[in-house]
Formats: sequence, C-alpha cells, structure tokens
Amino acid sequence: MKHRENTKSALAALLLGSVAAQAATWYVSPSGSDSNAGAKDKPFASLAKAQMSATAGDTVWIRGGTYSFTAASNTCGGSQTAVVDAVSLTKSGTKGKSIRYWAYPGETPVFDFHGMKDDCRVKGFTVSGSWIHMKGLEIKGVPQNNNKNHESWAVWVSGSFNTFELLNMHHNMGPGLFIQKGSGNLGLNCDSHHNWDSLTSNGSGQSADGFGVHVSAADTGNILRGCRAWMNTDDGYDLINAFAPVTIEHCIAAYSGYEPGTTKSLAAGNGNGFKMGGYGADATVLPAKVPKHRSLFNLAFNCKANGFYANHHPGDIDFFNNTAINSHVQYDMLGLKADGTTTGTAITVGVFRNNIAYGGTAIADNKNNASDDSQNSWNLAAPAASDFQSLDTAGVFGPRDAEGDIPSFKFAHLATASKYHAAGADVGFGSKPDLGAFPDGSTSVISVAAFVSSAVLRPVAKMDGWIVDVDLPVAAKVRVELLDPQGRKVGDVRNLFLPAGASEVPVSMSCGGLGILRAFKSMARLPTPGKSCSTS
Repeated sequence: MKHRENTKSALAALLLGSVAAQAATWYVSPSGSDSNAGAKDKPFASLAKAQMSATAGDTVWIRGGTYSFTAASNTCGGSQTAVVDAVSLTKSGTKGKSIRYWAYPGETPVFDFHGMKDDCRVKGFTVSGSWIHMKGLEIKGVPQNNNKNHESWAVWVSGSFNTFELLNMHHNMGPGLFIQKGSGNLGLNCDSHHNWDSLTSNGSGQSADGFGVHVSAADTGNILRGCRAWMNTDDGYDLINAFAPVTIEHCIAAYSGYEPGTTKSLAAGNGNGFKMGGYGADATVLPAKVPKHRSLFNLAFNCKANGFYANHHPGDIDFFNNTAINSHVQYDMLGLKADGTTTGTAITVGVFRNNIAYGGTAIADNKNNASDDSQNSWNLAAPAASDFQSLDTAGVFGPRDAEGDIPSFKFAHLATASKYHAAGADVGFGSKPDLGAFPDGSTSVISVAAFVSSAVLRPVAKMDGWIVDVDLPVAAKVRVELLDPQGRKVGDVRNLFLPAGASEVPVSMSCGGLGILRAFKSMARLPTPGKSCSTS
C-alpha cells in the first residue's frame, strides 16, 4: 500500500546498512599473493586463502585471468583409484548470508586444470560446504590421468543450498556440474560442453554428462534452470540413481553422444539429451518410494539417441512443454515394472503434455500399458517446418545476454500461424497454453507490472532469500527482480512460468538484506492493464 512504502524503504535501508557493516569483501588475482591482506590493491593468489578469511555473508571477488593448476590440494596416496581435488570449498555460509565466490564485474576468471598430473581420479572443485554461491567462473581441462576409473568432475557437490550461476564448464574429462549429495542446490544459467571422458574404464565417452544429479532420498529440492549442455559424449542431463525429485526447466541439450565437435558416434556414449531417472534394469534394486522428476520447457535436438528418455524409471515423470527436434528418437517412454525380477518388465512411464516432437521417431517404448499422453504433437496433427519460426540452430549456443539468460534465437520457436498455439492442456500454466518449450513464440519482453494486484515480501525458510506473493490474471512467463532502496538489484528469478491466479515466487538474494519488488516482465501476450502494482 502507498502509505507504507516510505516506512518499508527506511527499514530496508537500515537492515541493508547493518548487513553491509558486518560483511567483508576479499579479492583474489592471478598476480596476487597469499601473504597479502586480500584487499583490492593487495589480493590473495588462491581461493584457498580467501576461504580461510571469508565468513558468512562475505564476497570474494575473483579477478580475470588464468588460474593454472598442476597438482591437487591432497595426494593420491599411492592409489590410482583414490580421489583428489584441486579446489575444496568446505566453509559454509548461513541462511541469508551465503559466501559468494564471484567473478569480478566485466572479467572472466579461468580455472585451468589440464596441467594436473595426479595419477588418480580428479575433481576440479569440490563443494562440500553449504550456502555457497559461485558465479561467473570458467572451468576447464579437468583430466583423467589413467584408465582405472570412471569420470573425473569439473564441479562436484555434496553441500546444500548452494547456487552455481553462470559457470562455463568445458573440455573436462567428465561432467561439468555433478550434484552427488545435498538439498536445495540450484544450477542457474550454466553451460557445460565439449566434455569427453576418453579414459573411462568402461568405455570412452560413457560418463561425461553435461550435468548430473544423483542424490539420496533425503536430498530434496535440487533444480537446474536456464542451463545449456552440448557436445558432451554421454548425456546432456543425467538423473540416473536420483532418489529424490529433481526439476530441470528452461534448459537446452544438443549433440549428445558424439565425439565433441563432430557427429562421429562414440559407442559407449549414451547420447541422450535429458535422461530423466532410472536405476538400471534390475527390478530388485528399485527405491521403495519412486521420485517424480520434472522436465519443463526444455529443448533437445540432434542427440545421438533420445531427446528425452525415461531410462527404465519405475514411476511417472512429468514431461510438460518440451520440444525435441531431430534426435534419433524424440521421446522414449521406457519404464520398468517393479516386479522383483532381475530382468524387469518394460512398461510405459511418464506424464506427457504439451510436447512437440519433430523429425526422427516421435515416440518409442510405449508398451505393455497405456501411455499417459495427451495434447502433444503426436496426439494432434504432425508438425511441419512451417510450424516453426526457423529450423536453423544459429545462435542457440551464442553468448548469453547481459543478464546471463540464454540468447534470443528463432530456432524451435513457434511461428505466428502455427497450429500449436493455444492447443495444450492445463498443467498449471494456463487453460489453453501453447505447445513446446517456447510458448507464444515471442522473443520480445514487455512489462506486466500493472497486472500484479499485490506483492508481499516475506522471509522463506531454508533459502537465502524471500518469497514474493503475486496474483496474475493470466498465465505468463515472468521475471522477478528485487531492489534495495538505492535501486541496486539484490536478487532475481528469470524465465519462470506462473499460472493465472495466486503464486508464491521464491527469490534468491544475491547481496543479503531486505529488498523491495521492482517489476514483473513477461514474454506472453497479455490483455490491457487493469490493475496497479503495490508493495503492501
């Protein structure tokens, strides 16, 4: 309400001032020294030293340049199957006060691990701490130095409530981002590409996924959002052996299963865009409670095997508003019946709504039971090239925009005259949504602040941020930003689809303190404004 805004702004300024007084800023540079004080003009040389100094709420600014590694921080101990790490982030922040390891604005820190000679399994970054936020780092060259193991890892995670934002992970001999344990981790606007585990013990290319989440049943709330995976020799995204629900949304996968930079097939590389679960084909080792993963508004194309794959999962998976183009199979529904046998019985799994399949084989392995699919392109009229603005992939893997979002491109977006506009089922994103990963086919962004009837900020448990309550008259793709009273952005969430009506939007705070709502933006076609925005 209007009469409360000045009071709220004053309170926000007071709280932010208190946070700023308590938080510290540290600097790391390739030209620094760990005997320095860590100031801007006297930076540290290593993240290890910065971590010793940083506490909850602090920011470590990492200057541009190359940080080269020749050995791990621990040793193989004479074992070729031991595991070592080059950078180990063990110190945790707290709720509302993450420790931030951020690229200095306008600069790109490059962590290059290709010179490591450790004769065992290698992790570039090990993140066992919680409430850590890594942003803007390039991570490359994590090696395999023998053929006694499976993959190495660029970033290996076992902590909780961490954010991995704008990481560019490439040319590693294993996955880019790999979440083994922990709850509430977010991979946001990250890229993972050209990863190839050529020395993996069970076959070249078998384990270099772009992203992997393989958590226990207690490790809930992990999300991958706005990420891209391409030219990885195994899968783009792999949820095999994930015992808790995982959500992947607004992501892209392409060219999985090939030797990077070519279309030469690797026999051991699985070649799926989105591998959405599964525990192998042995039905005696399935979980008692099967998690329901979600694939929302994702795009897969030109993968060796499947664009989207259920992978013997023994329960349902939500496949809503995805687009698959020109993979061998676009959607493979192969599930596994929990019948207690070692061979199992193939069944159809997955809830499929509002998906598009173009080229190759549309669907496969829908067998032995009725598939739960409706309002998809294969249930309606088959797609034609004219349904899309373009089938040229140019720009899909170009530079991200100034805000870190996936760049604008026409590939796979619906043409204005496409038959798939307003042809979908209501799955919480409006009563008649478009089909596919890009509803409305619009690349323009318009303000819809006037459509927000109310917006209330309140703390949210187990998260470094706030909840924003909103009420939209129509379903829309929104962006929520939070500003401090000085107009500086302190948190945002992008590319989020909200249904018509009331919704709760969790917004991670990048700088701590209390923020105020600035604006909502949308890619949807909306009616004439009829409501005013308030921050009551």
